[in-house]
Amino acid sequence: MVHDVIIIGGSYAGMAAGLQLARARRNVLVVDGGQRRNRFAAHAHGFLGQDGRDPSAIAADGRTQLLAYPSVSWREGHVSSVAAGEEGFVATLADGERVEGRRLVLAMGVTDTLPPIEGLAERWGRAVFHCPYCHGYELDRGELAVLATGRTALHQAMLIPEWGATTLLLNDALVLAPEERDELDWRGVTVIEGPVQAIRGHADVVLEDGRMLSFAGIFTASRTAPSSPFAEALGCAMEEGPLGPFIRTDQMQQTSVRHVFACGDAARGAGSLALAVGDGTMAGAATHRSLIFPG
Repeated sequence: MVHDVIIIGGSYAGMAAGLQLARARRNVLVVDGGQRRNRFAAHAHGFLGQDGRDPSAIAADGRTQLLAYPSVSWREGHVSSVAAGEEGFVATLADGERVEGRRLVLAMGVTDTLPPIEGLAERWGRAVFHCPYCHGYELDRGELAVLATGRTALHQAMLIPEWGATTLLLNDALVLAPEERDELDWRGVTVIEGPVQAIRGHADVVLEDGRMLSFAGIFTASRTAPSSPFAEALGCAMEEGPLGPFIRTDQMQQTSVRHVFACGDAARGAGSLALAVGDGTMAGAATHRSLIFPG
């Protein structure tokens, strides 16, 4: 059987794409490995109509609604490779099964690489965050920290004071010019020199010199990359963003390779649940139109 569309990744973007295709009565296969990027967070914020809900509940509701359409099938597991085929694309699953689709939607998300600081990864999504719009309000204007991983920290440190008094921890990852220090001072940001040794307690930062600073929350910029190499393997053009590489798409979520669409965090310089759903919706509609108007 040749599916109309294979969607690799069944998180928010992939399901949103699938919903548009299902409502157009197209045959869709979703292959999902079950690793949502926000699986560490207890609550999702900034998504209209779902604010404050458990993100796993949002995902579960989405899957139930999508699978109510009889033309949608769902495969648990991972795709090991993707290649062009006679009728479109062939995806090989981890168990060796090969599935075919006339169109391909890449919605596999990204993998976050965090600084190798003791205790940091264990607090990711709970006391250590990347997005103040997603998590800043709930910190209730407490003392906040920005942990530098590079130049992005300067932007974060200028932004975060909207949510609470802010300290920038340079962590030997960022050298500030005098005018940048002036800008931070204007925003009321405290700058702390020296490397960070560990994160303990809720969000207690231990510096290498032995000092410990306590915060309500810590913001840092992880390094991101698409969770699977399929876009590059297919020849899709990539962009290099401030946080890492992502798949280049046009306004319709079309990649540089004909009949391959991409959506979600893997196709954005930075993203969120709400943006993933929006991009997935566009990708699904555009993929459907490409089946009618191949171009």
